[in-house]
Amino acid sequence: MKTIKNQEFGGERPLFESHDLRIENVTITEGESGIKECSNIEADHCRFIGKYPFWHVKGSLITDCYFAPGSRSAIWYSDDMVMRRCVIDGPKFFREMKRLTIEDTKITDADETFWRVDGLCVRNVELHGGTYPFMFSQNIEVDGLVSDSKYVFQYVKNVVIRNAKITTKDAFWEVENVTIYDSELNGEFIGWHSHHLRLVNCHITGEQPLCYAHDLVLENCTFGDDCDLAFEYSSVQADIRGHIRSVKNPATGRIIADSIGEVIIDENIKGPADCIVETRDK
Repeated sequence: MKTIKNQEFGGERPLFESHDLRIENVTITEGESGIKECSNIEADHCRFIGKYPFWHVKGSLITDCYFAPGSRSAIWYSDDMVMRRCVIDGPKFFREMKRLTIEDTKITDADETFWRVDGLCVRNVELHGGTYPFMFSQNIEVDGLVSDSKYVFQYVKNVVIRNAKITTKDAFWEVENVTIYDSELNGEFIGWHSHHLRLVNCHITGEQPLCYAHDLVLENCTFGDDCDLAFEYSSVQADIRGHIRSVKNPATGRIIADSIGEVIIDENIKGPADCIVETRDK
């Protein structure tokens, strides 16, 4: 493997069609497509300033690197990538990819990040700002995520999430086969129109959670005081610890909690309209 150290590259496609290359303490300055149509690339302690630095790269390891705000849309169409201990200040990273692992990394502008990634492993990652991260991605494993981005995990499939703190709204809309363990979900309208969403040992806050859900499961979960009108038109099996403020028109299944402030069943309920709602003392 060839190694390049302590150099600076700019302009258009400076390292185009590079293969079996390691770059150390290298800066890719203003310009476009610094590393494109490449394979077996390692980048360590490098800085990426210009646009689109990693496109169509097959096999890469990126460690302790910095991506500036101008490096927008930096990593697309690149498979078999591992990234560790990086800071990303640019938006629209990671699209149309397969087999991406990202660890111990902070993304300060997560706008439209992780789109259409198949095979995503996330470990100890922070996401801040922006909208719609993870949209249309599938086969995702997360362990350790802090995110305040809006509209996270929409239209995703086959996901397991552990130890996350997600503050958002409209999260997990129209997802399929998603399980979340030991996590905190804060925001309005979580989990609407989901299919096979399962929450285990989770805490949920925000208005009108988990409505229009299909085959929803909650195990040993708790709700914040602001969670009202939950489970409207959902098919649900829910084991809730503590109190939930209100439940409205669940379609079918069973909901049990220590206490429920209000159960609303009115003329607008949808069939089969046979959900059992009860507290543990009754």
